[in-house]
Amino acid sequence: MTDDTSDPADKGRLRMIARRRRRAFVATLDPLAHRLAFKVIPSPLARRLQDVRTVALYMGLDDEAPAQRLAAQLVAMGKAVALPRVLDRLGSMDFLPWRPEDQLFPGLFGTSHPAPAGVPVVPDAIVAPLLGFDKAMNRLGQGGGYYDRAFARWPDALRIGLAWSVQEIDAVPADPWDLPLDMVMTEIALIEGDTTDEGA
Repeated sequence: MTDDTSDPADKGRLRMIARRRRRAFVATLDPLAHRLAFKVIPSPLARRLQDVRTVALYMGLDDEAPAQRLAAQLVAMGKAVALPRVLDRLGSMDFLPWRPEDQLFPGLFGTSHPAPAGVPVVPDAIVAPLLGFDKAMNRLGQGGGYYDRAFARWPDALRIGLAWSVQEIDAVPADPWDLPLDMVMTEIALIEGDTTDEGA
């Protein structure tokens, strides 16, 4: 990230810079490139998902990377798909089964989720939105703690960040309780630790 802060541990300032940077990037994207982004799962990720049964996605808001575009290919791969349901303002959520043709219902904070009567599922992989990430797979989220709690609740689930490539930053301050991502998928690459596999 070219913008810097005087205090690298200032997550609030990092979030402000990251939001501004993401917004500017998405505003300059060619409309066709935006529509095609994240519709294809790269082969390294497909291999990692081979034994996965249920993948938790999210409905991208505003200029977030649109995770819902992965749904059709995941279903074609024989995977069940789920979406988060925010339960309260304290950072609690679960995941409800969802198919791309299903109706969505309004939730807290402008979110959308499947029918509230659905039975929650246990995700084998969690695709998470983010504001920033670094090569150590640390994730800078919105600050609500929802995905931190989800990662802790389902520690065996594969943790996948979804982001635009411009969201990579030099270093994300990590607290002791933060669990790093296993990988990050951008519109141009699948990144695992310090290695990058092209083909997203």
